[in-house]
Amino acid sequence: MNTANLLLKERHALIQQRLLADGRVLAPDLAQQLNVSEDTIRRDLRDLAAAGLCKRVYGGALPLAPATAPLAERRTQAPQRKARLARAAVTLVNAGNVLFIDAGSTNLAIVEALPPVPLTVITNAATIALALLVQPHIELIMVGGRVDARSGANLGATALRDAERMRPDIFFLGACGIDADAGLTCFNYEEAEFKRSLAAVSRTVLVAATKEKFGTAAPFTVLPAAHLTHLVLEHDADRDQAAGFDRQGVQLLYANSR
Repeated sequence: MNTANLLLKERHALIQQRLLADGRVLAPDLAQQLNVSEDTIRRDLRDLAAAGLCKRVYGGALPLAPATAPLAERRTQAPQRKARLARAAVTLVNAGNVLFIDAGSTNLAIVEALPPVPLTVITNAATIALALLVQPHIELIMVGGRVDARSGANLGATALRDAERMRPDIFFLGACGIDADAGLTCFNYEEAEFKRSLAAVSRTVLVAATKEKFGTAAPFTVLPAAHLTHLVLEHDADRDQAAGFDRQGVQLLYANSR
């Protein structure tokens, strides 16, 4: 038996246990606890990240964001919780606003919670557009591009060109991972690029997040936390994580408990 390999496996197992228990790990703390150098821990974290078991961030690592299921499946997950988030999110919407509503099941709940006032809504997601068609007070604009089957969003060069010509009052951004240190992240490079481009031209950038995504990260960065203007959270979201956003000037909104 290779003793060095056994120790390596033990360290990796312990690091994963700490991630599960604490929601994040820091390299200096792990080095002290496991009596190894910080360089050893950094190599361990790189190995775990390469194996898809964590997401490297400055000074340590975070759990990976929950795997993204197909939209049809996500629509059936926690619908009441998403509806409560949506009701809190749309309190920022006023008559005459121009909104961009990103792809995602929580954003689909936001569509269903929009107030019955005149609005212009832009989207790059067919499911969002279809839900908006039945609302006669809404002027709908659809962004073109290649359809990404996983997210249900139009992406690519055409979508990016369309985004550059827009100036939404509110961008309802969908994110896979949300963390005060790692920022907003997603699983698709093109999707991250599109969201980042649109956020840069929007007056307000808002994310409504279920607590499973809170304190996690996906491979591609969309925005640093400080570039977000509003974060809508469930009533029982982790207050320490929320405080990290608050310190960076993000306005926090909490959904009701029922």
